[in-house]
Amino acid sequence: MRIYTRTGDKGDTSLRWGERVPKNALRVEVYGTVDEANAHVGMAVAMMEGPAFAAVRDVLLRVQNELFYVGADLATPPNRDRGEQPRITQASVDALEADIDRLEAGLPPLRNFVLPGGSAPAAALHVARTVVRRAERLLVSLMQQEPVDPALLRYLNRLSDLLFVAARAANQAAGHGDVLVDWNRSS
Repeated sequence: MRIYTRTGDKGDTSLRWGERVPKNALRVEVYGTVDEANAHVGMAVAMMEGPAFAAVRDVLLRVQNELFYVGADLATPPNRDRGEQPRITQASVDALEADIDRLEAGLPPLRNFVLPGGSAPAAALHVARTVVRRAERLLVSLMQQEPVDPALLRYLNRLSDLLFVAARAANQAAGHGDVLVDWNRSS
């Protein structure tokens, strides 16, 4: 099998089950943005070397698979029989919440706003978080136009929270504290 098919050379792409849509269709924008977020999570994971990162790395590797499932669910047209159950469910959202609680338990209490940055893995996770927020906004727009499983919106909303906490945990694992907003700094 070749990686190139030439089927998208005229600006359209296939959803699952073969339906062709423009590459700039909102549904494609949403799952493309989810894919972008997944790539940023992968970049962060690639930077996490050593046992200090094990807990956060394990969570993020599971999340990467789940983001692939989110994309697959979004690539399935709403008018088609899926032939399968959605992989992202309330249980997926519950798992993210448990991960957030577990990671947050090992962090100092937050008393100030955090700037994106610190260690390289944390900075990459902050980028992933903002891309997930964009995917979430696009998904809301899509939901206003056609049916979408609401579990996907809950998942993305909770995922951005997890990525924020994971960035803090990555900074801690790297021996780097949170980068806090300095309200006294003038421009």
